Amino acid sequence: MANILIVGVGGQGTLLASRVLGNYAVLTGQDCKLSEVHGMSQRGGSVVTHVRVGKDILSPIVAVGDADIIIAFEKLEALRWRHFLKKDGMMVVNDQEILPMPVITGAMEYPQDITGQLKQMNYNTLVINAAELAKECGNVKVANVVMLGALAKNLGFKYEDIIEAVKMTVPAKFLDINLLAIEKGYNAK
Repeated sequence: MANILIVGVGGQGTLLASRVLGNYAVLTGQDCKLSEVHGMSQRGGSVVTHVRVGKDILSPIVAVGDADIIIAFEKLEALRWRHFLKKDGMMVVNDQEILPMPVITGAMEYPQDITGQLKQMNYNTLVINAAELAKECGNVKVANVVMLGALAKNLGFKYEDIIEAVKMTVPAKFLDINLLAIEKGYNAK
């Protein structure tokens, strides 16, 4: 069984990423439950998606301290949701900063060296510059799929299966760029 939390801000594609993982689970003969929690997503607020994969999954919600994996599409979201990760869990973090409204207005400061803080907390942390790799694909909006490619490689997913999951999920008019994004993430170092 795998408990996965996908965190980001509105517009980063957490929902699409969860659906790709759900389709991957179905392809590999596993049960999967998804739960989407929307914050002020249209205002750039936090968005969280719970993904539970295994046999006979009853609840779609990942409990605090039970996440095997946290996929964070933005660094501050990784720090904000870290308490959901198991002690031996894995965190995949996009090395991108999206300033929240309190930082933009000057009421707060964006924390410094978030990835360093996460590593000091002894989290198994993979940091990837998904936004840059997505730009190489032609659209920064596919950073979410780049992240899934990196995760798939690190978890030993069969490349053909994750490709098929993307094909099952993404509309035809966006398929080519998303397939390129999966490849970029899967081959990222």
